[in-house]
Amino acid sequence: MPASGGNPEPTKKRFEDLDLSGPMLKALRLAGYEYPTEIQAGLIPLAFEDEDVVGQARTGTGKTASFVIPILEQLYPHREKPGPQALILVPTRELAVQVSTEVVKLSAGQRVHCVALYGGKPIRGQIEKLRRGAEIIVGTPGRVLDHLSRGTLKLDDVWCVVLDEADRMLDIGFRPDIEKILRRCPSDRQTLLLSATVPPPIQKLAERYMCEPKFLNFSPKDLSVDTIEQFYFTVDHRRKFDLLLQLLQREQPKQAIVFCRTKRGTEKIYQRLEKKLQQVATIHGDMNQSMRDRVMSRFRDGSVRYLVATDVIGRGIDVSGVSHIINYDIPQFCDDYVHRVGRTGRMGREGVAYTFVCPEEGYELTRIEQRINRLLTRDEMSGFESSEISAGPVGEAVASDSADSDGTPPLSPPPPPTSVMKRSPKRYRRAL
Repeated sequence: MPASGGNPEPTKKRFEDLDLSGPMLKALRLAGYEYPTEIQAGLIPLAFEDEDVVGQARTGTGKTASFVIPILEQLYPHREKPGPQALILVPTRELAVQVSTEVVKLSAGQRVHCVALYGGKPIRGQIEKLRRGAEIIVGTPGRVLDHLSRGTLKLDDVWCVVLDEADRMLDIGFRPDIEKILRRCPSDRQTLLLSATVPPPIQKLAERYMCEPKFLNFSPKDLSVDTIEQFYFTVDHRRKFDLLLQLLQREQPKQAIVFCRTKRGTEKIYQRLEKKLQQVATIHGDMNQSMRDRVMSRFRDGSVRYLVATDVIGRGIDVSGVSHIINYDIPQFCDDYVHRVGRTGRMGREGVAYTFVCPEEGYELTRIEQRINRLLTRDEMSGFESSEISAGPVGEAVASDSADSDGTPPLSPPPPPTSVMKRSPKRYRRAL
């Protein structure tokens, strides 16, 4: 069964209980989706009721299908709305490809056109696809704005906007672009916001641009994935690569992602690892899009066994065969650790994660453990004993009752919205 499909612990509902159309149920069966996940069972009925929704759930829980299904089920006939009807904004090119692929898969048997708009690809081909017509647009904010400024994309007929991985889009500076795009969309649209975390900037965005949103939280208090074993090694910086080689030899992973903090460091480790092992590839932001697409395609089909990467694939990318995550560099931010580790243990599968911690990085390790409310297990390997790590200045690693260890406030539902937008219900629904 595909990784983004049925839940290994299914909800009480079935897809048949969600009042879906015959063509959609057939497409779900073809895709191997047996039961809706929690986020799907919770969001789809609200989307059918034309509600704005803030859905909080970690990656790997079927978020993409939770908004793709109601969009496909509620598309107007092309003669009634010739322009794009749904706009899905995503933070990265890879996620744009993945979401558009999901749209194609779940629209099997229906005449639905989806166009992915993202940088790194010639814009002329995208313009031609838009000219031929599309009901659904999936894109990164920068490229969507580019098409809007050129006049090659019109949003007059858009009735649904999705902000996928919203926290990540804000993290990398897309908020101004997102707000410009939302202001170009019809005011009576439906807005669905999906995010792994809901910090204050996300709450403010929901308050300003959404109409009385319903808040769904399917993120467990323990941010770590239960099926993932998590270990750390203490190691001197100069010996990290030797430890990596010995760890890969000991573990013999089915597929592994080695995360590095910088693009330069990623390329350096890749070049060294390629000389020692076969089936090694790398992906980072300095690579052109066609090369990144080829690497991800080879990683998905299993021809790449070891992928050295930056956090460009830390979120949202669904590869079901990953058995091991290795944090060669400890992540700078606590939430990045959660998203990196979430690349394994997808949809209830087992996985294991290892983090390399230098003696001076004890404070970063402590912050991660406080964030996920779980202690990582120390692992050891002969010949790599290191001095004890330092937890930082006294009192520095003590968690506050009113804030998370990285200084962010605890997750809480958005405040009551001040938006005065009101919408009349849509009259057409394919499922009916």
